Amino acid sequence: MKINHLATEKRNKATLDIDECSSLEVVQKINKEDQVVPSAIQKVLPEIAAVVDQVIAAFRKGGRLIYTGAGTSGRLGILDASECPPTYGTPAEMVIGIIAGGDRAIHTAVEGAEDDKEAGRNDLKKLDLTKDDVVVAIAASGRTPYAIGALEYANEIGAVSAALVCSPDSEMSEVAQYTIAAVVGPEVVTGSTRMKAGTAQKLVLNMISTASMIGIGKVYSNLMVDVQPSNKKLVQRARNIVVEATGCSPEEAEHALSDHNGYAKGAILQLLTGLSPSDTRALLETHNGMLKQALKANGRDNN
Repeated sequence: MKINHLATEKRNKATLDIDECSSLEVVQKINKEDQVVPSAIQKVLPEIAAVVDQVIAAFRKGGRLIYTGAGTSGRLGILDASECPPTYGTPAEMVIGIIAGGDRAIHTAVEGAEDDKEAGRNDLKKLDLTKDDVVVAIAASGRTPYAIGALEYANEIGAVSAALVCSPDSEMSEVAQYTIAAVVGPEVVTGSTRMKAGTAQKLVLNMISTASMIGIGKVYSNLMVDVQPSNKKLVQRARNIVVEATGCSPEEAEHALSDHNGYAKGAILQLLTGLSPSDTRALLETHNGMLKQALKANGRDNN
């Protein structure tokens, strides 16, 4: 498909005069266009859920979620992946973001990197991609060679392949096993897909990672009980989470947290069951870190 035929490259009739507008009028037009993004995503929620189910299945058998893309798309994947360890206590290798052109491309454009189809394959080879992994290739246009190469290699290995695009009937959708096409229409500034398309991608990636973490027990009620207390804010958050989940005092929360090296999930289970720290850890391990399952097995479920 020629680039001028892509949905992401069409001119937006509502903003043809944007260069003659006041600052207020410009941001009003941007805001109005941004409002189409949630409705575009709403239309593809079943497709997003289907990918989430595949990611949960992959995590349960030791597989990984790997985002790959070029430019803004690649950076958004890296952003989402980098937030998982502190938020959900995941190992760094569980959710990975890679970008065409390598780490330098995170902050500096690497010319031509997105056009290298073979690099899309090779970057996954460097990660020792396996059939247990899920590869989500991200590209607003749905035609980026780097992303297509990644999808083709994922299919060859037997991994799950998914495309996150903002154009209908894209080349990537023809390659991927699963396609999430959040079609947000022409950008305020023609072709500037860091805007509506980028916003749509960010929202979808939030959904994929968050729903997948919920699915493997990283959330209790709506509390991030696997948070890593790596700074003062997160230490306070861990204490608040324990207080919210158990109804204990802040002092009791701090004591229980100290028994589990700041691990909120262990502190919650200990406080709700009255078990010793060692027995608490054993119970959690038996139930693969699933707090509700551990509580039910102990005859407790206060949520």
